Amino acid sequence: MSQLPAEDPVLGDARSCEAIEKVIVPRSHDLGGFQVRRALPAIGQRMVGPFIFFDQMGPAEFHLGEGLDVRPHPHIGLSTVTYLFDGEIMHRDSLGTALAIKPGAVNLMTAGRGIVHSERTGMEARASGPKLYGIQAWLALPKSHEEVAPEFVHHGAPMLPRIVEGGKRISLIMGSAYGQSSPVKFPWEALYAEAVLSPGAILPLDPDYDERAIYIVSGKVDIAGDEFGAGQLLVFKPGDRISILAVDQSRVMIVGGEPMDGPRHIWWNFVSSSQERIEQAKQEWKTGRFDTVPGDDKEFIPLPEG
Repeated sequence: MSQLPAEDPVLGDARSCEAIEKVIVPRSHDLGGFQVRRALPAIGQRMVGPFIFFDQMGPAEFHLGEGLDVRPHPHIGLSTVTYLFDGEIMHRDSLGTALAIKPGAVNLMTAGRGIVHSERTGMEARASGPKLYGIQAWLALPKSHEEVAPEFVHHGAPMLPRIVEGGKRISLIMGSAYGQSSPVKFPWEALYAEAVLSPGAILPLDPDYDERAIYIVSGKVDIAGDEFGAGQLLVFKPGDRISILAVDQSRVMIVGGEPMDGPRHIWWNFVSSSQERIEQAKQEWKTGRFDTVPGDDKEFIPLPEG
């Protein structure tokens, strides 16, 4: 997805919990039909593992005939991971992919040296009062993979490991945890999972990755006696085993991974370890040197000014 306008996240109060390094509070931005809450990048916390961009979309219900319309736009140097709780998005890209993503499935699009895609609500969904609720995440590619050929891989919900026990349901999107490994492959150590927790359920989080965080999508959780509510990204210190207690019915996203191989520049939809490469991508998009999207090549998002 293109980087939609949203206010920068702000740092919250970490309170007394020694396991928490930062609390990031995304600001909500109304895009006329649905809201976006951006947790990353934030001032003082640009990334968690390879995760460099993290948006909550919705929950939203559109009027009949309306829906999401993100016109074709480019990416370089990253992989996008789209994960929905409700609704449906039709993905089309310059590789010729045309596929609807539905709740619980994963679309992993690797931009590498350059890809163009669009994301829209399909005509059938528009006719029934479409919904939109989910997470759009970007992962920076390691330097060795920033210029690979673009690729798109879809994993249906039944392909993802699911752990159901003790009042919790965990869907493992990427990486390894809880004795399971996801089939979603990424060329850097990364962890990504959805956990739905009943009141009183405890979600353990081992220190298997140096950088870890949880984003509270809904509900309220307790960590070492401190309570945290929906719309907060809690970044943990390395080395501690964390226990997350659900105070209410809750949904949290677990993100993490190993520290990246150097800082990343991010501008609009471009991510790279090289500022010069981003300047090159700007010119390539401005002068029409990216590929077009078959079946959706009549319009595009122009390069932002400035």
